[in-house]
Amino acid sequence: MIRSAKAFAPATVANVSCGFDILGFAIDAMGDTVEVIRKDEPGLRVVSIEGDGGKLPFEAKKNTCAVAIQAMLDEMGLQVGMDIYLAKGLPLGSGMGSSAASAVAALAAANRLLGDPFEKKDLLPFAIAAEKVACGAGHADNVGPSLLGGFVLIRDYHPLDVVKLPVPDDLYCTLLHPHYELNTADSRSVLRDKIPMKHATIQSGNVAGLIAGLYEGNFELISRSLKDVIAEPYRAVLLPGFYEVRESLKSAGVLGMGISGSGPTLFALSKGKEKADAISKAAKEVYSSIGLGVDVYFSEINTKGAYVIE
Repeated sequence: MIRSAKAFAPATVANVSCGFDILGFAIDAMGDTVEVIRKDEPGLRVVSIEGDGGKLPFEAKKNTCAVAIQAMLDEMGLQVGMDIYLAKGLPLGSGMGSSAASAVAALAAANRLLGDPFEKKDLLPFAIAAEKVACGAGHADNVGPSLLGGFVLIRDYHPLDVVKLPVPDDLYCTLLHPHYELNTADSRSVLRDKIPMKHATIQSGNVAGLIAGLYEGNFELISRSLKDVIAEPYRAVLLPGFYEVRESLKSAGVLGMGISGSGPTLFALSKGKEKADAISKAAKEVYSSIGLGVDVYFSEINTKGAYVIE
């Protein structure tokens, strides 16, 4: 019986422009690491949190790592003691799936500690339970790709129906994280409750086109489909430099750009590392011109998802 296990879970981009609340993908650039150590007495204890600036709760019922593991233990009918050590590699409230990565890494580590009783895909409901605590809603468009890797479609929740989509070779993502705070509640509050039929039709066509482009490896079709007429028009006004960045990236070879999750991070897809690098440089120049700092990361799409380190 092993006494400890450590796992990594990657950052994610949710929504992916046209795929509001139903699409997400994982990236290689960064993520969270969680170590779990078996202890003799029952119960979960969050012992250490690094990289959060003291903002995350240690209380087991409020910490996504502990909530996710507890949901798994409840499903198994087990009372096991574990100490949890979380190392944050993702900024909080960034739109990069920070809470999702923590929960997923914790599940991957705890699952190994227990002898891998669950297949990776079967851990998803437990991660969703943690997202309910972190975000107030059990969305899977971050936890799904962080767990499984690649592009993930959340077709339905009742019952849960998740589809892993193919990723064309040489598809890169650049993440632009401006030094600007955007409350998720504010980002949600600007959305409209009703969608015109015209917009619903356009959005459906773009989702279908994006998925078809992924299956075909058709970068031009992917580019044409990365358009959001439902959320982005309302959220973009909350993001300084959004339209300036989008215009500047056209000459850098971007396939498409959008808001990662609820922001403030932006994502840009491209074919090849050279274009991803050019996009990074062009975006930095724009943010510099408006006096706003930005952290830039780029990598290939992560197709592996969460994994056990040791």
